[in-house]
Amino acid sequence: MPSSNDFEKLIENLPFFLQENLKKHNYQDQLVEIILDLGRRPEARFIYGSEYLSQKIISWQDIDYVTKRLSKFSNENRAGIERTLHRISCIRNRQFLINGLTCRIGRSIFGTVSVIRDLLESEKSILILGKPGVGKTTIIREIGRVLADELEKRVIIIDTSNEIAGDSDIPHLGIGRARRMQVPKTELQHQVMIEAVENHMPEVIIIDEIGTELEVLAARTIAEKGVQLVGTTHGNCLENLIKNPPLSDLIGGIQYVTLSDDEAKRRGTQKSILERKAYPAFEIIIEINTSNFWTIHEDVAMSADSFLRNDSIIYQTRQFGVIEKIQIQCDQFSSSQNFFGQNSRLSINDRQSTMNQQWIQFNTIKTKKLIKKNSQ
Repeated sequence: MPSSNDFEKLIENLPFFLQENLKKHNYQDQLVEIILDLGRRPEARFIYGSEYLSQKIISWQDIDYVTKRLSKFSNENRAGIERTLHRISCIRNRQFLINGLTCRIGRSIFGTVSVIRDLLESEKSILILGKPGVGKTTIIREIGRVLADELEKRVIIIDTSNEIAGDSDIPHLGIGRARRMQVPKTELQHQVMIEAVENHMPEVIIIDEIGTELEVLAARTIAEKGVQLVGTTHGNCLENLIKNPPLSDLIGGIQYVTLSDDEAKRRGTQKSILERKAYPAFEIIIEINTSNFWTIHEDVAMSADSFLRNDSIIYQTRQFGVIEKIQIQCDQFSSSQNFFGQNSRLSINDRQSTMNQQWIQFNTIKTKKLIKKNSQ
């Protein structure tokens, strides 16, 4: 998968003793972030682990050298580099002076969403779940490009922290023909979301990091207006979303319902149960387990209802590699079998291994369709 990360533009803003080491490094393509903390050695964090870049200790002068070459830090202590996707976040002391920097490498990776091309064409709203650093922003950036350039949709990206389209008034080429609306303050994101629908007639709206009740309400309002949504939020799986009160409205919200004696007996449950109270704002949920292994709930309403009833949940896993064909499989797992339950002790690797061993069936039609498109 080809990528663009403007690496040279980042390292030219670092102290000279770091530039040479980074230019000669053999694994630049696996670099995740660079850590500069006052009084410590500079550290580079790669996909495979961390290593020190120099024996020299970072001084006030080194941090000042970097910060003077960046744009102004926002209220969220973030800054960027013009026409790139890199993000620099700062740590401040009690006197509000910067004493630490995290330089996050931003990459535009083309072809990452080929595995879900059929879901994008379905015109259903998609929510992407994943822990911080798993690549959610990279994925929705590529989704925006594919929807705008290849599917010829009117796409607007709500770019709150300038992570999707870069820290510049001119958006990065990684979003293609999609338009970008910047947000002056994080707490105003929900207003910009509604403004985008009312003023610019989009077919698709892309939002990164939905996290507050107002943003959830805005997402529901947009979905009810018939606009396709693509968004991200923090969380490992559907269970995290259901158990998070501010975010549960994204999948319809949860409420207590009291059943009659006869109905409780018929269902074999207690009289007071949890049920979904509305239709989900997002019809599809994608859990990013690893960079090449995703879990997909194609019917969020059914998955949420099954979880609340402690029934078996039907989901789909998609696995892909650089030179391998895309593999799609459907699985059925009960919440009592350590998939969503609180007592689950399976790591992502164990879960992936278990599902690979319990192969149930290939979705033949979708597999052929995806492989055909990738070969074109």
